[in-house]
Amino acid sequence: MIIGVPKEIMHDENRVSSTPETVTKMVKDGFKVIVEKGAGAGSFYLDEDYVQAGAEMLTNPQEIYDRADIILKVKEPQFNQALQKHEVEMMHKGQILITFIHPAAPVNHKIVKRMAEKGVVGLTLDGIPRISRAQSMDALSSMSVCAGYKGILMAANDIAKFIPMVGSAVGVLKPSTVFVLGTGVAGLRAVATAKSLGAIVYSADIRPEANEQAMSLGARIVETGIPAEIAVSPDGKHANKLSEKWLQVERENLKDIVSKADIVFCSALLFGHVAPILLTEEMVKSMKPGSCIVDISIDQGGNCAITTPGERDIKHGVIIEGIKNIPGMLPSSSTWMFAQNIYNLLKYLIKDDKIELDTNDEIVSSILVTNFEGQIVHQGTLEAMNK
Repeated sequence: MIIGVPKEIMHDENRVSSTPETVTKMVKDGFKVIVEKGAGAGSFYLDEDYVQAGAEMLTNPQEIYDRADIILKVKEPQFNQALQKHEVEMMHKGQILITFIHPAAPVNHKIVKRMAEKGVVGLTLDGIPRISRAQSMDALSSMSVCAGYKGILMAANDIAKFIPMVGSAVGVLKPSTVFVLGTGVAGLRAVATAKSLGAIVYSADIRPEANEQAMSLGARIVETGIPAEIAVSPDGKHANKLSEKWLQVERENLKDIVSKADIVFCSALLFGHVAPILLTEEMVKSMKPGSCIVDISIDQGGNCAITTPGERDIKHGVIIEGIKNIPGMLPSSSTWMFAQNIYNLLKYLIKDDKIELDTNDEIVSSILVTNFEGQIVHQGTLEAMNK
């Protein structure tokens, strides 16, 4: 079985799906590994390191897609400007793609449909369930740690004031106010980072347990007005998808803190679904000029109604960060974690030298987007497409 590792081509993406360390493991497991030259340069892994690990280095990415049985990537397929060809068009029937596809996001629906048409099997890393046996494969949690940390640093760089309280000969400058919306893995890291910088930190989540965790890190909790029995899935693992009626209740309860915040960090996600819109354009208009929104949920559609995917904009005097690959700004740390996660998933899926996709397995059913029969089977994606 041949595993292909192409170079990432998304703008400012410096990560790579496999390190020389994980390539060594794959080779020892009996796989042939082919890597595009320069694939690891952005994460400071040299071609010669991959050669020593046992990889074959190739110059042309098309050759990697032609030869590989499995493609390991970090981000969803992109248009290759150099070859004037979309990465999906380089793939072939029966090929397996493992990456962050974010299939429910409307911007990626065309990609998902084309993968199905070509018979490419898509496994999305953002679908790994939060269960104990999948922890070592959970790339989304790993990348969320990076996004929570780096996202706050980006905001600190964007706003035109100090984060901590600062005393001077002419008086005291008050600390900045940070509001973290959604305190999953990324949100909790954002809370901790903002607190360490000296900010006054508020947070909100519809899940009571998430609020308790944020409070333990020093956040002041903003009540959303959503009853726990409506907010949390029956198994207690995830936030529920709310009706528009309840979303309106939540937005109403968030209005005041949003208008006062210097930084709003958006990280409210729904497992397998499009992210909920929690900041309307009117709420953005209420914010102070020079304040900042970091919408890390943009890969799943975004929490802010006017975030531009993949861009940094200024709208109504507010800086809105819609960068889609914030973990790529920490390429050494994020690549190391990502490569371990994707290798552990690969080991889990491969039995007797072939990938087994047992849809009765919770992990497989959660990550499978397109199958060998050319069907789109990811429930959250189908719901989003049929809206």
